Amino acid sequence: MKKKGILIFVACLAGLLALEIKFILPLIYEVAASDLFLVQSKDNASALPISNDMTALAFSHCNNYIKNDLGEEPSVIFAGQPTHVWTLGNYEYIVNADVEITQKDQASAMHHYVCRIQYANGDDVSGALNYDNWSVEGISGLTAE
Repeated sequence: MKKKGILIFVACLAGLLALEIKFILPLIYEVAASDLFLVQSKDNASALPISNDMTALAFSHCNNYIKNDLGEEPSVIFAGQPTHVWTLGNYEYIVNADVEITQKDQASAMHHYVCRIQYANGDDVSGALNYDNWSVEGISGLTAE
C-alpha cells in the first residue's frame, strides 16, 4: 500500500511539472512579451544621472517632504543641488543628495539620502510645481556619515 501511494504521488508531481512546462510557462512568457505592461511616455529611463527642470522639481519636492517629515524642531540645511538624479522613465526619479541636520543642543550632522519620487500627471507637466501631483515612494539613508 505504501509503495502504491508513493508511485501515485510521483506520477502526480510529474504531471504537474509537465503541465507547468507545456502550458503555464509559455502563457506567462507570452503575456510578459506583450504590450500589456508597457507604459508609453515622453520621459525615457536613463542609466546616467541627468539634470533638467523635472529633476530639479523632484529634488525640491523631496527636500520639502523631508522638511515636513522632520517637523519644526531640527534645523535643516539642504544642499544647493542634488548629488545625482536618475530617471526611471514615466516621470519617476531617484534623487541622491545631502542634508545637514542640527538637533537642539547637538552638533550638526551631515546626512546622505536617496529619495524615490513620481510625478503623477504623466506627460502633462503643467502641474509639476504643485506638490500634490508628486508622490514620494520612499526615502532611505538619512543616517549620519
